[in-house]
Amino acid sequence: MALTFTSLQDFYAHGFDTVIDVRSPAEHAEDHVPGAINLPVLNNEERARVGTIYVQDSPFKARKLGAALVFRNAADHIERSLSHHEGGWKPLVYCWRGGQRSGSFTWMLQQIGWRAEVVAGGYQSYRRLVHQAMYETELPHRLVLLEGYTGSAKTEILKRAGALGVQVLDLEGLANHRGSLLGERSTPQPSQKAFESAVAWALMQLDPKRPVLVEAESNKIGQRILPPTLWEAMKKSPRVEIHAPVAARSSYLVRAYDDILSDADRLREKLAPLRAHRSGAVVDGWFKCISAGDRAGLTQALMVEHYDPAYRKSRAAIGAKVLARFDTDRLDDTGLDETARKVAELLAAQ
Repeated sequence: MALTFTSLQDFYAHGFDTVIDVRSPAEHAEDHVPGAINLPVLNNEERARVGTIYVQDSPFKARKLGAALVFRNAADHIERSLSHHEGGWKPLVYCWRGGQRSGSFTWMLQQIGWRAEVVAGGYQSYRRLVHQAMYETELPHRLVLLEGYTGSAKTEILKRAGALGVQVLDLEGLANHRGSLLGERSTPQPSQKAFESAVAWALMQLDPKRPVLVEAESNKIGQRILPPTLWEAMKKSPRVEIHAPVAARSSYLVRAYDDILSDADRLREKLAPLRAHRSGAVVDGWFKCISAGDRAGLTQALMVEHYDPAYRKSRAAIGAKVLARFDTDRLDDTGLDETARKVAELLAAQ
């Protein structure tokens, strides 16, 4: 009998040795259960071919071809990827809706003697649980937001506080983006669904009785939108402010954003749309810094003329409680370690 899960916590506590996603690689890439391995019983091309025959020719022919492909691919996975497992191995299998793909594969595993089970409703049932947790249910966690002007090294302080035992939620890491206009990384961001899965999984690993440190963000990190229940909790959460002078922040940004600062054409492409917000003369000044290779001058100008005014405006609109303010003149290793220690001590008392 297929297994039914009534909550995301219940799903994540499934107790199986391995979770197997038998959907196509494209389906798996868009989103999947965290930690699931992909053993597709139909690859992208085969899935499209079977679907086309089903719609344009005959459902029977499509099922006949699909069955042949599914069992052929399943046999290959058993021989190549799963043969090392002993008899007591317990895999949990899912496909798109808990139908023929996962059912057939699970049946084969059971015939071998493995204690395989299938997820009722497949990925769709898992996605409903994620949506329920991220869109419909108030978060039980006590969030504390780490905020400060651009270049205050908040992400680095967050990581160092985590190394000291603080519970942290690294949203920029999960979104694969540094959270600013120039924050794009060399690898693409996850899909919106995959981002929400990652956020849900990360939150489920945290103890709601202890504070969780989260970097203050807008409701969007690159192209990924923060799930509504998380965003609502963040807006109401108390803050810890990090304050550092412009020169220190500029030096930090020159180090942290070396990739984008090294690409003059990409920089101009990213900054050009701001003419509508900061005037042509201001953007022309930034472009002069780019042409001159003046990274410190560019980062300082961006902060003073763009980022800092935007931060002050958004901060005034939120008006959340401030637990503490930590001032630092240094954003090198020594300064970051000291600030992270202060943050950790503060949260330990909460």
